[in-house]
Amino acid sequence: MAAMALRVEALRGLRGRFRWRTPALAGGVRGAARDAAAGRQDYDLLVIGGGSGGLACAKEAAQLGKKVAVVDYVEPSPRGTRWGLGGTCVNVGCIPKKLMHQAALLGGMIRDAPHYGWEVPQQVPHDWKKMAEAVQNYVKSLNWGHRVQLQDRKVQYFNMKASFVNEHMVRGVAKGGKETLLSAEHIVIATGGRPKYPPHIEGAVEHGITSDDIFWLKESPGKTLVVGASYVALECAGFLTGLGLDTTVMIRSIPLRGFDQQMSSLVTDHMASHGTHFLRGCIPLRVRKLPDNQLQVTWKDLVSGREDIDTFNTVLWATGRVPETRSLNLEKAGVNTNPDSKKILVDAQEATSVPHIYAIGDTAEGRPELTPTAVMAGRLLARRLCGQSSELMDYDNVPTTVFTPLEYGCVGLSEEEAVARHGEEHVEVYHAHYKPLEFTVAERDASQCYIKMVCLREPPQLVLGLHFLGPNAGEVTQGFALGIKCGASYAQVMQTVGIHPTCAEEVAKLHISKRSGLDPTVTGC
Repeated sequence: MAAMALRVEALRGLRGRFRWRTPALAGGVRGAARDAAAGRQDYDLLVIGGGSGGLACAKEAAQLGKKVAVVDYVEPSPRGTRWGLGGTCVNVGCIPKKLMHQAALLGGMIRDAPHYGWEVPQQVPHDWKKMAEAVQNYVKSLNWGHRVQLQDRKVQYFNMKASFVNEHMVRGVAKGGKETLLSAEHIVIATGGRPKYPPHIEGAVEHGITSDDIFWLKESPGKTLVVGASYVALECAGFLTGLGLDTTVMIRSIPLRGFDQQMSSLVTDHMASHGTHFLRGCIPLRVRKLPDNQLQVTWKDLVSGREDIDTFNTVLWATGRVPETRSLNLEKAGVNTNPDSKKILVDAQEATSVPHIYAIGDTAEGRPELTPTAVMAGRLLARRLCGQSSELMDYDNVPTTVFTPLEYGCVGLSEEEAVARHGEEHVEVYHAHYKPLEFTVAERDASQCYIKMVCLREPPQLVLGLHFLGPNAGEVTQGFALGIKCGASYAQVMQTVGIHPTCAEEVAKLHISKRSGLDPTVTGC
């Protein structure tokens, strides 16, 4: 990696500036190959992948005066689901997920309404078809918006499946089979990832769906088994339960691996207390379709070794994701990948083993699989390529939120990571169980509403991480993330005046440490 970094810096010169070659139009496939061999490229920058990171990079470079093209193609899911420009976030991720999460939250508000004087019938049915149509129409409007933005910035868009011919040339294959060769001085790979199926499980692919499909279902999924314990699994299970569907989550080991495990347990405890069923320590063995079209699932309890069977209308696999790199022919360009994860190896500049080829977002090794990080990394990369900046993407203290029924927002280190890095004797954790004001009149259970701030023990007690479980966690965490990014200390947070009455103010009132052993339950207003 050090040698790669030196090679990249030598090519870049001071402040990461590049010399762009004069672009030339390709005269057909042979003309493109001939021009590329002569050192003439079609584009200054070619972006492979039309998701959040790729589009952000392309638009930024075009705005800075470069000739840019985007090549994007969505391979239909095994079920046949397809979508438009915008990547996972827009089509089968953040956007439809948050909208369906909101639909589920509205169901809870309907149940609260009588406590506040609203005479609302308590048996209000939910219409999946109507919700799905509204969500899908909004997603399609975003697809169109991305197309318009590319056109406005004079970014050429190719709806083609891309693969490398050599380190400067990419072959695009359109739906009808037509081939186009595109060459560029610099290439950015931003192809993201897709959900993976467990191919060793009988019936998994034939009868199951993934998050690539759930948001595009025309009819209600009905009784659903969600296999997996990732944030995708829990978010989907959460809104399905909230919409009134019988939902079960099958967990092999631990929920939300990589997140703070105390917070993860509280998330699943809340879900269980609100109707989501959990099968812990279990693995699926097979899925078979019955004559009545129901799915019979057989699973094994890893502790007892006993096998069980139940029937479901839908089986949703949420057991991880794989990068979309296998069909790119990266070896023809000399781009190295991790042999296990198949993700592309990159340095701090997002450069691959080939200095003028870059990778950002979910396809890059060691990067958070989050839309905002891909967007920022793409924009910063474009500015460096255009000589406008030398700023690198900082992947530390990136905030995120898990949109489970009770939302979990976090930024910085988990308690486990802080202890592993600094030692338990050097870490102080301040925490509180609190009750949102909105929960009081409606008599909602708030036993899982919890905050903890992980700090260094030595004054002024630098904040290492913040974890918030409660309503609007994303909004709360986003604000405090700025302070933590700027190196806030516990003392500074305590000097911050809270906004009353809010859940966020409880962060600025944390005064009981775990080490003290005192009851952290907030009393009074």
